[in-house]
Amino acid sequence: MNARITALFVCLALVSLPALARHAKVQKPAAQAGQNAAPKVTHKTAHKPAERKPAGKTAPAAIAKAYAAIPLDERLAIQSNLAWTGYYDGPPGGDFDDERAIDAVKLFQKAANDKETGILNDEELTHLATAAEPAQRAVGWRIIDDSATGARFGLPEKLVSPLSASRIGSHWNSGHSQIEVNDFRLSEASLPALFEAEKKTSRERRVESSALKPDSYIISGTQGLKNFVTRAESDGAAVRGITILYDQATAGIMAPVAIAMANSFRGFPDASAAQPPGQQRAVEYGTAIVADRSGDLVATRQDTDDCTAITVPGFGHAARIAEDKTNGLALLRLYGARDLVPAAFADESQGDDLVLVGIADPAAQQGGDAVTKTAARLDGQSIKPTPNPGFSGAAAIDPRGRFAGMVELNSVADAATGLATRQATLIPAEAVRTFLAAHGVAPVAGQNAVEQSVVRVICVRK
Repeated sequence: MNARITALFVCLALVSLPALARHAKVQKPAAQAGQNAAPKVTHKTAHKPAERKPAGKTAPAAIAKAYAAIPLDERLAIQSNLAWTGYYDGPPGGDFDDERAIDAVKLFQKAANDKETGILNDEELTHLATAAEPAQRAVGWRIIDDSATGARFGLPEKLVSPLSASRIGSHWNSGHSQIEVNDFRLSEASLPALFEAEKKTSRERRVESSALKPDSYIISGTQGLKNFVTRAESDGAAVRGITILYDQATAGIMAPVAIAMANSFRGFPDASAAQPPGQQRAVEYGTAIVADRSGDLVATRQDTDDCTAITVPGFGHAARIAEDKTNGLALLRLYGARDLVPAAFADESQGDDLVLVGIADPAAQQGGDAVTKTAARLDGQSIKPTPNPGFSGAAAIDPRGRFAGMVELNSVADAATGLATRQATLIPAEAVRTFLAAHGVAPVAGQNAVEQSVVRVICVRK
């Protein structure tokens, strides 16, 4: 680990540091006719982060009001992307009511040869999110759910590794502890009291910026030879938080990472929220459809990828025996299962009105495991409205009860903010029938109560 982290720091310093710190080479998507040309920020024309302004110097009222109208999650994403691209190295928290944050936006606009308004339009938001991606990839940025605390946040997995867990949280660090990450949970705590205690937690701690809000706080500064950022959120008397410490010598790499980590922290995340694109949950809940009486099930490929174990409650372990990469399908087998009720796949469906039959994620039904139905409509290959998590793999039925296909749920990133949203598409019935036939499973004709033919499938990953 020591050799790996040392080599990585050398590599990042030589290759990635310009993108992560103050010499970002920002690439704008190819301009369409009538749009501004892509900016070319090189080492010779490298920008600097927004200049430090005196404390309390506020942004113009109109600009501050415009940002205040933007949801907090979007403001956090914008501020993080400004940090990833080297334009902002101030305190995290998503606030745009000071001149320094607005100056960072104007610097970005200047580099893009856009009008320096201090407010990003949709095209500029997309450009900013795209420009942040190389820096994220360089550090192995990944959103994780920590089982020890229940919190969700981003982690630079190329820089730190899990070290230990305690009764109040988890710990990650780099090989020589140049970087340390600790999260925590407290079941009974006063947020204001904890805020004051955190500012004095060490004699070496020097607070440079702090902000206490009704349900959260942010503190940043120095602690000995390290910089630190801590953020916490409360829900009633419960408090969950995270502290990031890093050697000042690594600030060129870690300053934007620390801002992004603090901004990504969700102490009490919405369990039904979309997972960031390309990320997999440690425990994935989906739906599978019974294909025959002897224990063959059809599920989505993505729900059963990279599983250390696949379980069907009430039946036990399932093995994935085949997959269709083109259509995103997987064939599972329950060994020893008998007298299952297979779904009727054979008849052709008609129309765009659908009923989706599946088993929602436990978080979406207060821990339950009930089979539920929801009305939807097919728009091209998209299913609207998007069903709850857990409905990936659900059966889509037409108004006459005939199988129309299988639901596939995906996370997609908003081009402007990078925030994840869920999107549902239909894997057509013909693709399912062809896949099953290719593996010796004969589709059943006729109609039946599809509620008896869907099961929950649980994928556990390392």
